[in-house]
Amino acid sequence: MTTDWDQCYREGTTPWDRGEPSPPLRQWLENHPHVGKVIVPGCGRGHDVALIAAMGGDPVGLDISEEAIRLAKATHPALAERFIQGDLFQIPPAMEGAFDALIEHTCLSGLPPHLRPAYAAACCKLIKPGGRIIGVWFIHPDLDPGETGPPFPLPLDELDQMFDSGFEIVEDYVPDVAFEGREGRERLRVLRKTA
Repeated sequence: MTTDWDQCYREGTTPWDRGEPSPPLRQWLENHPHVGKVIVPGCGRGHDVALIAAMGGDPVGLDISEEAIRLAKATHPALAERFIQGDLFQIPPAMEGAFDALIEHTCLSGLPPHLRPAYAAACCKLIKPGGRIIGVWFIHPDLDPGETGPPFPLPLDELDQMFDSGFEIVEDYVPDVAFEGREGRERLRVLRKTA
């Protein structure tokens, strides 16, 4: 079953959106502020894009949901031109290899597991050689009782396999900060594109 993301945003059924940037991402960026030109796929209302811009980065937010992009522009009007409605799996040629970094936070966990290889390929296309994927990955392998996904948890060995070719792990740890309910369920992993 495919999620109707526009409907989710229209109805306000967006539990992944906590109204502010990801705490592990904020913490990481405070220690590594020079990220360059950045793409944030599945940007939603744009909180992570706004954080990156405030810290001196050059972000672009991409989301398949027209309603999410409308809300991002309304929430962050000074950054409105940075939000683009589009499909991660149909990247315009002008965006290929255009980014120093890609920020992952809740995009992959919203995708059915069978799309993970296509997601990894899209990430690879977007970033330059030597560029980084900076991810706050939803790793916890068990959903709460009654949950079927999304979010779809990502076992650590699957994350390893997704980027086992053409990338090296630069940093990898369980963050000591998180939104309530996500404590110990996320992993911050930074990958560098080697080819």
